[in-house]
Amino acid sequence: MTDDNRYLASTHDVENQPPVLENYNLYAEDQALQEALNREGGSWAEQDVVRFGAECGLSERIKLGFDANANKPQLRTHDRFGHRIDEIDFHPSYHQLMDIAKTEGLHGSPWSAPKAGAQVARAAKYYLHTQVEAAHGCPITMSFAAIPALKHQPQLFKQYGEKILAPHYDPRNVPDSQKHGLTVGMAMTEKQGGSDVRTNTTKAYPVSQHGPGEAYELVGHKWFVSAPMCDLFLVLAQAPGGLSCFLMPRWQPDGTKNPLQIQQLKDKMGNVANASSECELRGALGWMVGEEGRGVRTIIEMVAMTRYDCMIGSSSGIRQATVQALHHCHYRSAFGARLSEQPLMQNLLADLALESEAAMTLAFRMARAFDNQDDEHERLLTRIATPIGKYWICKRTPNHAYEAMEVIGGMGVMETTIMPRLLRESPINAIWEGSGNVQCLDILRAIQKEPKVLEVFFAELGKARGRDKRFDSFCQALQRDFKQTPQDQWQYHARQFADRMALALQAALLLQHAPDYVAEAFSAGRLEARNPMNYGGLPKNVNVSGIINRATPSL
Repeated sequence: MTDDNRYLASTHDVENQPPVLENYNLYAEDQALQEALNREGGSWAEQDVVRFGAECGLSERIKLGFDANANKPQLRTHDRFGHRIDEIDFHPSYHQLMDIAKTEGLHGSPWSAPKAGAQVARAAKYYLHTQVEAAHGCPITMSFAAIPALKHQPQLFKQYGEKILAPHYDPRNVPDSQKHGLTVGMAMTEKQGGSDVRTNTTKAYPVSQHGPGEAYELVGHKWFVSAPMCDLFLVLAQAPGGLSCFLMPRWQPDGTKNPLQIQQLKDKMGNVANASSECELRGALGWMVGEEGRGVRTIIEMVAMTRYDCMIGSSSGIRQATVQALHHCHYRSAFGARLSEQPLMQNLLADLALESEAAMTLAFRMARAFDNQDDEHERLLTRIATPIGKYWICKRTPNHAYEAMEVIGGMGVMETTIMPRLLRESPINAIWEGSGNVQCLDILRAIQKEPKVLEVFFAELGKARGRDKRFDSFCQALQRDFKQTPQDQWQYHARQFADRMALALQAALLLQHAPDYVAEAFSAGRLEARNPMNYGGLPKNVNVSGIINRATPSL
């Protein structure tokens, strides 16, 4: 044997390992997503979404996500001659992902080509694209969400709107006059306040006239500026008349650099491919958007849209984690049987798949609501269900990602798989755009400011009344507790209310639209007396095989 080199060349055959999950159609292998696209009004876009789903599953597309995260953005504050440039270098893969997103219209297609179902169609493509890589979705989302805020100042929208909506990505650090397409960022939070933006200390000084559309010089700091290579930023600052919103360009109209200076990039645990920064505004030019002193009101529409995208993005992460776990267990055997056929693992996999379908179903119901803002029910529903969905879906994502990683086992913690990235990314949407407590307070604020939103919420639940006794009982108890709890105690119980409102809304949607075995499993596993925060505890008589087969890609 020592004379035969064959024994040194090969020690074993690789067996019992799943094939790489690539070169498949993310849309065609997602039955629940197909149903949602058609049900919520986006059927006209299905051919385009099918095409895009196939592209998102290509090995070379998936590799872009890995490369963008393996190569962090690098800040260069000055060039070699000592000129201040505030430029960030990204890996080419990041730029490719950004270019794909803008070319596909993920930054603005519902605004540039409005029609019935436009939000739903865009949500489907965003849901697929962010399964490949989520971090670059930040500037895409902010560009998308900036449009409603900018429309408060028609002359600024006329000046910049067309380029923001254009399907062109130009990463060069040059004045916007030299570009065909622009991106928009946001600079709101400061060290001393975080979400409490009314404590902002950045000052806005009128250059000449004051008021909407006029030029101001902005002086102060911003503790968190995401995607600081954007061409324009929506900024909150204290004007003489109070906290106001401003549009701040990276470059001034005369071609000189606006004194927006990047101090450092944030060293984040997740969202690695996207640059986030701390910045100083040293007399930076900005134009007031909306009324002076009404900055929060002006920018709130942008915040609502970013929170809506957080729902879609977290649903996307949940789906990708679910798919990875299902795919692994479909091919992996242990203790004499395929993992996906073993009862304990089936309970866990089915529970993960239920979470995925419920999250996506709620996100797409909100897409339809945003498509129909002229309808009073839909408008009020978005006002209360957006913070509910953002709170619940984003908060469920981290534990879901961990459980999916544990399903895969030791391979799941390897950086050569997508699982560590999904886990690191999973808390981001829960914290950004308002953490859990902020969302709960926003739910209460919506009810107190416009009490009819609570009526609309329960009317939405009422569409599923009579389909499941557990659901009916759950909703009755929720409505009773709202009535019997004194309003001065609502804040103390806000998380309990938000948890139950989210579960009730997801159950209502599944009871109306999902197969009976899915809706019944959700009601049994989430609405009855048990702890729904842990996965793998579904009760008996749940069709776990049906749920698993529905969610597993047939690769």
